[in-house]
Amino acid sequence: MDVRSEPCTACPYRRDAPSGLWAAEEYAKLRGYDAPTAQQPLAPFACHATPDHYCHGWAVCHSTRGHDCELLALRLAGVATIPSAAVPLFASGAEAADHGVRDLDAPAPATIDTAARLQRKYPRLRED
Repeated sequence: MDVRSEPCTACPYRRDAPSGLWAAEEYAKLRGYDAPTAQQPLAPFACHATPDHYCHGWAVCHSTRGHDCELLALRLAGVATIPSAAVPLFASGAEAADHGVRDLDAPAPATIDTAARLQRKYPRLRED
């Protein structure tokens, strides 16, 4: 598996992604990758839209925080190349998670529209 070439429009690490799109437990996962390398989760973070790739926002955000916080999951997966980001991303998993959970109880119309678009495009995201 490789890192997506760019963050999807619904990437929780994008500063312009709508708040409240993903479940609270998905946002909670982002915080663990802020820890020093040896304390991070071992599981890589897959893209929500295309889970056959690692999340681009996750890889870029957590690969630019200095040597002490390099992504252990990417090391274990043998990923050596991470494409640069062409859109603004949050500086940490905590920032991304804080933004993401902010509107969980009252999602904006843009969040609802994005969720509907993703569910049409990716049937596995539909709630049955």
